[in-house]
Amino acid sequence: ELNYFGKKAMSRPIDYSRFDRIEDSDSEDDDRRVADGPSSPSAPLVGVGDAFAPAPAARFYAVTTKGSEPGRYICKNGRTGAKIYEWEQSLDEVLIYIEAPPGIVSASGLRCTIAPSRLTLGLAGVDGAYIDEPPGGLVRVDASSWYLDESVITVVLGKASKGVTWDFALRGPNGRNNGVDPNTRQEMMKEMMLERFQEENPGFDFRGASFNGSIPDPKTFMGGV
Repeated sequence: ELNYFGKKAMSRPIDYSRFDRIEDSDSEDDDRRVADGPSSPSAPLVGVGDAFAPAPAARFYAVTTKGSEPGRYICKNGRTGAKIYEWEQSLDEVLIYIEAPPGIVSASGLRCTIAPSRLTLGLAGVDGAYIDEPPGGLVRVDASSWYLDESVITVVLGKASKGVTWDFALRGPNGRNNGVDPNTRQEMMKEMMLERFQEENPGFDFRGASFNGSIPDPKTFMGGV
């Protein structure tokens, strides 16, 4: 059995009885965490590391393909094809969607730290991290957050510079993410240009609008944002 990164999973069984001590909560404060530090675990969550294992020291190049919804893209292990995360971007934010490991029912079972030039995500009380990488651009920490909802971890990275097109959500642990291809980058820029037009002209509907030739840079076009 292979984990998310194509690494052979350890043979020891997962002790799901450990999850009996996790208290689920309907409170937003329990399942939503701000960006300035890891959550406090209610109990050590040893035993789920096989499904949320730290990345190998030298991850292969990741490739980006169309995601599960329009505007989303999938970052995969370039060797095995295993999905690492999905992501999308707007003028202000980059959103990363990661499938939580089995048994994680509360954000208190996770730890996530968002810094201007680093994102770290792993299991609370477990050494190592599933993600420990520089983001695709400089992050505005006070506009960033993360939360767990229906077994999906969503990380919201606020862009330090509005309108800048990120070629990747994360650069990879060794900076080896090769980013998006030129055609995909043009698609991303188009979506952000339409978002900018809508923001600056709220009385008009730009859905389905097209451009002739190359897409202008949403950051610098007509005086910039």
